[in-house]
Amino acid sequence: MNFPLGFTSNTTSSYATPTKEFACLFSVLAGILICKIVYEVTGVVSLSLFKGYAKLSSLQKLEWNNRGFSTFHAFFVAVASIYILFLSDLFKDTSQDDPITYRTSTLSNTALGISLGYFLSDLAMILWNFPALGGMEYVLHHGLSMFSIIQSIVSGQAQFYILMVLFTEATTPSVNLRWYLDVAGQKKSKLYTCNGIALFLGWLGARILWFVFFFYHMFNHFDQVQKIYPLGFYSMLTVPPVLAMMNVFWFWKITKGMIKTLTKARHSV
Repeated sequence: MNFPLGFTSNTTSSYATPTKEFACLFSVLAGILICKIVYEVTGVVSLSLFKGYAKLSSLQKLEWNNRGFSTFHAFFVAVASIYILFLSDLFKDTSQDDPITYRTSTLSNTALGISLGYFLSDLAMILWNFPALGGMEYVLHHGLSMFSIIQSIVSGQAQFYILMVLFTEATTPSVNLRWYLDVAGQKKSKLYTCNGIALFLGWLGARILWFVFFFYHMFNHFDQVQKIYPLGFYSMLTVPPVLAMMNVFWFWKITKGMIKTLTKARHSV
């Protein structure tokens, strides 16, 4: 297989065999198919359990179902990331002699492939309905995520750090629940307030403090990070900081929204 500019193969994590390429393609297609299935199931289940769903506009139903597979992906990738990063032996310091940036497995490739399928599906919907499902910040976020995942799958490198970043999707269910409650007219409910607090704490932990740990880990293993092929190495130095700045910006907006909601709740008592 010919690697893109800046890519190099290594003996421990080469992704150049036809079998692995097929497995990668299969996992991406599986991710797209899963999104389609969950999208349709979300509509059917919502119609049965939520009376207001039938009264939503076509665009609201579109976003409602879209957030259904977004939530599913968030749970999937958060659980997969935690298992691969900390529970499996793949990235344990004593498990292999290879640099942590060169380690890969069938499970990690599959998880990344399914996640790539999700980002492709979601980005396609965002662009097709632009800007109804999200503005340029979502396009930038998905574009950077796909760029990083593709590099990691093709090269078999830096998967530890890609999975760390993907874990931050764990905050997505709270974001989606906030939108669901808003559309359902439940902005004054206790659940909306509690979800706002959970979103604030979850974002602080998963997208702010987690990124601090991410950069701390990179600093402590920089000798191994430097062994990544050139394009991947420079991507590691640029993409995570951009995502971190976006997370800080959104955290500022979440904090303002939580303060506003708590203030209204206190005045209504």
